[in-house]
Amino acid sequence: MSPTRPTGSVSFDNMGRVALVSGGASGIGRGICEALAASGAKVVCLDVDAAAAADLPVGIEFVQGDVSREADCERAVAEGVSRHGGLDILVNNAAIQPPSSYVRVDELSAELWERMVGVNLSGYTFLAKHALRQMRRQQSGVVINLASGQGHRTARGVPAYGPIKAANILQAMQWGVEYARDGIRVVSVSPGAIDTPLVRATLEAQGGAAKLANRHPLGRLGRPDEIASAVLWLASSAGLVRHGNRFASGWRIGSLWRIRRSIPYGVSDDAPVWAVPPST
Repeated sequence: MSPTRPTGSVSFDNMGRVALVSGGASGIGRGICEALAASGAKVVCLDVDAAAAADLPVGIEFVQGDVSREADCERAVAEGVSRHGGLDILVNNAAIQPPSSYVRVDELSAELWERMVGVNLSGYTFLAKHALRQMRRQQSGVVINLASGQGHRTARGVPAYGPIKAANILQAMQWGVEYARDGIRVVSVSPGAIDTPLVRATLEAQGGAAKLANRHPLGRLGRPDEIASAVLWLASSAGLVRHGNRFASGWRIGSLWRIRRSIPYGVSDDAPVWAVPPST
């Protein structure tokens, strides 16, 4: 049902600002890139997938690279600064959660653990390291870590993703304290179940996309653009109230969490008990 009364609207002006978004070729990252570009920012998208980035809208520049490699992260920051004269916003978003990671910790291979740490944790560190050097020179900037509801509470079968997302939250808290007096804000955003290709494919394989959506009060999954709106707010002067802390962006299945604490994203009593994969 459409509202019959004005709902209010907010717009953000990012003209003259420069943003770097990792994992920006698809999912939430793409939504963030598009929202920042639409608000006037110069946007650099760092992603390993050149094919997915082929149809990025005008105004979003693509840099191919793997965030688990520090040299690629340093290069992406340097290219953004060289092209546009500075860096105002860093969005750490690139993350992976392969199907083979849905196991118990005693079944998790060392290779997969190291790859997930490399992308989901070290990647955030490497990008922040080089972005913060530039932001310190400017005495201004905003760093936003995309975390997850799984960083606050997890489920069975996710021995790597949940703990790493908790670390992403703590990264933002620590950096927020460290760089506050350099005019730099650092925060984290924790989305719940967002309708991205990765999430929908996994849920459909479990027979549970519609069931999970129905457990949200609005009866649907969140959209990438809705998370992007939260990022726009946090990156703006209106977001000054959020500093060094975590922002729960919604789309969690709150009532389900109260009922079934051990499986917060379970889709039915007889479905495989796995958590929803990352929506980034």
